[in-house]
Amino acid sequence: MNIIHVDMDAFFAAVEELDFPQLKGKPVIVGGGEERGVVTTANYIARKYGVHSAMPGFRARILCPNGCFRPVRHERYREVSKEIFSILYQITPLVEPVSIDEAYLDVSKSNEDAVEIAKFIKSSVRENVGLTVSAGVSYNKFLAKLASDWNKPDGLKIITKDQIPDILKPLPVRKIHGIGKKTAARLKNKGIFTVDDLLKLPKEYLFTTFGRLGLEIYEKIRGIDDRKVEVSRERKSYGRETTLEIDVIAKDELKKYIHTFAESISQGLNKNDIHAKTVTVKYRTSSFETHSKSKTLERYIQNCDEIIEVADGILNGIEINEPMRLIGLSVSNLKESNIYQMSFFDKEIKKQ
Repeated sequence: MNIIHVDMDAFFAAVEELDFPQLKGKPVIVGGGEERGVVTTANYIARKYGVHSAMPGFRARILCPNGCFRPVRHERYREVSKEIFSILYQITPLVEPVSIDEAYLDVSKSNEDAVEIAKFIKSSVRENVGLTVSAGVSYNKFLAKLASDWNKPDGLKIITKDQIPDILKPLPVRKIHGIGKKTAARLKNKGIFTVDDLLKLPKEYLFTTFGRLGLEIYEKIRGIDDRKVEVSRERKSYGRETTLEIDVIAKDELKKYIHTFAESISQGLNKNDIHAKTVTVKYRTSSFETHSKSKTLERYIQNCDEIIEVADGILNGIEINEPMRLIGLSVSNLKESNIYQMSFFDKEIKKQ
């Protein structure tokens, strides 16, 4: 019992209520206030109306006409996040940030009981920051994360070895990390709805049906997860995207956004001495279908013009049959710049 997973409760919305007390007791929705905006998060009151993250703003307004829509304030959320993480780092240096409002802690080297540490985190965040956090305690990361989501908000759940697998059996398959909508739909078509149903399937069947994911599912529902808390999490990508004010179908118009994104991404790469090898264009159609198309190069790039050249090539290869409501650009497959250095020979080749 040495892993704790902490997860802030409706973090962005909670910060809005913290800064604007008049919002308390009301359905608070962050993002989605603009005509074509998308909901970033909603507090638990708004969720009772069916509002959830990634929902189009117009849909949220239909479901929750009395909702209090707030603009996204990333800088403020980062500020509050730093306060929370400072509390976590006072407990142990073995903290793995998952996102701005979520982290794993390895407290195996602490003299204190993990459950007592989790209680301390909850009370410290409440007293010093003014927000609530849900915590899960278990002997591996999968179960700790599952536990933190068990009785949100302001929850605390402990899952011990002797509870496995019985405690998991009634859970719907979507509760298992790695099983998304498509996988859940495939399982449903086979009459598999709960973890109990999954437990009856042979490992070979899961592997044949879902590949490596099948093996991970087989192990996780039996309480097996050997992943360690990673103190250093490398950034995987740099990207920008935007929901367009009006649907756009002309590629020349979409390229204007792509070029602006490329400039911002290039600045980020240069600032952190990073090069990228993969460029991805993401787009969402007017019918809310989201797609992405990538290209991986044989060399690493950082320059804005090079990113634009690749991104334009990707966009040119996309067949646009309906207007787009969102466009995005990202780069991944990253390496530090000092790993890739252009030699004199490379320059000579370019001159030819």
